[in-house]
Amino acid sequence: MIIAVDGPAASGKGTIARALARHYGLPHLDTGLLYRAVGIAVLRSGGDPSDEGDAFRACGFEDTLLSDPGLKSEAAARAASIVSAHPVVRAALLERQRDFAHAPGGAVLDGRDIGTVIAPEARAKLFVTASPEVRAQRRFAELTGHGLAVSYDHVLADIRARDARDSGRGIAPLRQADDAALLETSDLGVDAAVAAAIALVEQAR
Repeated sequence: MIIAVDGPAASGKGTIARALARHYGLPHLDTGLLYRAVGIAVLRSGGDPSDEGDAFRACGFEDTLLSDPGLKSEAAARAASIVSAHPVVRAALLERQRDFAHAPGGAVLDGRDIGTVIAPEARAKLFVTASPEVRAQRRFAELTGHGLAVSYDHVLADIRARDARDSGRGIAPLRQADDAALLETSDLGVDAAVAAAIALVEQAR
């Protein structure tokens, strides 16, 4: 069984996807890490994430980069949102994601185009979202919890900018698949959101 979990930044999709993977005993891939890896590879090489050539050359990153703590930084997140708009980058990472999705027994993938592009044939599709303000509060708490000095207003502005880039790009924009179940998490705690997600997957089985 393939479970596709899509949604904007800080919506809770990653937490929900990991919980679903544990519940159903399936492997999990946070596809956003692939784009963060490309983005951070560009930055570390002195390149420009908005330059298509620089971004494409960074697609050959080693798998070890996926466990680099630097991928959790806001710089990596911003760079990921920029490089993900390049068609050549999306094409370079497409097969890698599809191969994971079609592993024997199935998989859980979370991202922004899983249900629409990577695995449109997924049996269960969720679109996880929350208001920009709630998502900014979550990201702000996460970053300050890691000891980073950031302002809530800056985090909110960044969330809105990423939403605009992700939804407005010409290739594989962020959108809810026609057959995806909507899961609004603004007023849900983690346990309640996971329970709701499991119920939605069960309905789709």
